[in-house]
Amino acid sequence: MRLLATYRPTLDLLLTPASPAFLQGCGLPAAWAGQAQWRVLETRFGLGLNFLVTWQAWKSYRQRPRLLHFVSTEACPVNAAELLQAAANHPDLLPLAVQLAKQWHGLLPGFHRLVFEDGHVLLTLGIGDAKTLLKEQTFEADSVCLDGVKPGQNADTSDPHLLKAVARCCRRGTRLVSFATSNSVIDGLTQCGFDVSRKAGIEPQVERLHAYFNPRWEPKKTPASLKPKPRAPARCVVIGAGLAGAACAASLARRGWQVTLLDAHDSAAGGASSLPVGLLAPHMSPDDSLLSRLSRNGLRATWQVAKTQLLAGVDWQASGVLQRRFDASGGLPSDWPEAGEHWSRLANPAELQALDAAIGNATPPTPNSSMPALWHAAGGWIKPKRLVQALLTTPGITPRYGVKVASLKCTTNANPEGAWQVVDEQGNCIAEAELVVLAAGFESGTLTHANLPLQAIRGQVAWGQSTDASALPPFPVNGHGSFVPAFPNDDGQASWLMGATFERDHHHAEIKATDQQDIYQRLQQLLPKTAMSLKPTFDQNQTHAWAGVRCVSPDRLPIVGPLDDVALPGLCVCTALGSRGLSFAVLCGELLAAWLHAEPLPIEKRLAQSLRASRYHFSE
Repeated sequence: MRLLATYRPTLDLLLTPASPAFLQGCGLPAAWAGQAQWRVLETRFGLGLNFLVTWQAWKSYRQRPRLLHFVSTEACPVNAAELLQAAANHPDLLPLAVQLAKQWHGLLPGFHRLVFEDGHVLLTLGIGDAKTLLKEQTFEADSVCLDGVKPGQNADTSDPHLLKAVARCCRRGTRLVSFATSNSVIDGLTQCGFDVSRKAGIEPQVERLHAYFNPRWEPKKTPASLKPKPRAPARCVVIGAGLAGAACAASLARRGWQVTLLDAHDSAAGGASSLPVGLLAPHMSPDDSLLSRLSRNGLRATWQVAKTQLLAGVDWQASGVLQRRFDASGGLPSDWPEAGEHWSRLANPAELQALDAAIGNATPPTPNSSMPALWHAAGGWIKPKRLVQALLTTPGITPRYGVKVASLKCTTNANPEGAWQVVDEQGNCIAEAELVVLAAGFESGTLTHANLPLQAIRGQVAWGQSTDASALPPFPVNGHGSFVPAFPNDDGQASWLMGATFERDHHHAEIKATDQQDIYQRLQQLLPKTAMSLKPTFDQNQTHAWAGVRCVSPDRLPIVGPLDDVALPGLCVCTALGSRGLSFAVLCGELLAAWLHAEPLPIEKRLAQSLRASRYHFSE
């Protein structure tokens, strides 16, 4: 294979029957014994062998940390087949390589979070130039592998800018291993604050470098607003048992928090997350906007949960989604790379032909038309309630339903670290914790000690039993509204769903008969032939209706993270997911946890900052 020969020396170096050189040089796995987390940084992923060896060591070690973070960069990623071929001669690694290969897709420039071992092994893979990507992270590594092979498109190991970027990601005492032993590398590491020594290598390498970060000066610190002090897991109250609350509760529980989940409804997903079925599809824009990049990261996070914890064909289906374009928005970037086709591409003639059956045009649209349809290969449908229920099975979560929270009381005088009491309408304390996460949608704004700029959005959908399948598209379609042609309802019968209305500043989820006709008019525009087939169902009021209230922020992006670490210590929020709760919830839960624990971010720092709650100026 094209790149395999280039990386073969790394394969020989990093794997031996006894002790992998990287682990040995960093004192692993003994060094991570009893630690809550361990963070590894690697400057070139290559064939993934360092990652696989470290993962295997984590699995085999009884005193392993609760979470293993592995952050790596790669300018020219290999394909999944090459990953498998590299691990083929190592029986202990091959099953892990198979799991890695299943998630090895859609690797566009930027960071990608790949999840293993029920969320306890996290690979944060950066595609692009290492020194540029490392500026988009704020974590401190415990171990570093500085790659010594230089295959053209990856950064030169002796590049002083790369070495400075690595040093910025180290804490005092971080251990580093490198097979690049030139004087320029040694000098560069020394100038960056490392104590460096040469050690005997593993054939065919004569020697290797061992180093640890011990600068003679005090390293410049990242501002506290960007890199908060890590919090030790303790008690946590999450208010809201919808998508946002369940995702935050699951992410925090995996890190050792004892989470009490409170919700006013009688069960989980009682509010907007009770939607019968929802669509997952990436947002596309010609300039690959902030929202487009965030939606892809969010989709990857949601699908990882669905594929490991839900039942395909019952709870979710990666069916793909076809997007009809009625205007110039939502197009592909002009330089859209091959890796992007995992996410979205122009619809092919077969997909357009199937769409035409639901549109009823005499001449189907073609990919050469001025505004061709898009095929979202990474799209599909999913049942929000099932996703919420799956997230809440994470050990460490105690749900309490039918509990109406009236207010919060900060008790910092009794606890310098900050503690909160959750109070009901009668003034009784119903829960107390060091951390509170508000994830109650629009109601989150009424519980904060600050002004959250939230706008309520009411939406209604229509759904019914599928009858004439010949008039329905074989896959979901979105455009002005969205249509899911076939999903099993709670009775196991095939159903369709069309939605949704969009009513600003409306705080109640009542059903409106007039909205059903508005939905039908949307269906007429989106899929005329399908609308004609379903007209008797609408005319005879045989459709079912569902309504919910979502909320949005002024910039239409989620609000996630601590509100004010100084004035309101221990009070966080995860809300304003809008109509993309299915895409954003799991990602936001991980982002909140990363901020609280000073972990590697699952996305680039500039993307994460666009969601941070502190981007708004709060006042009493």
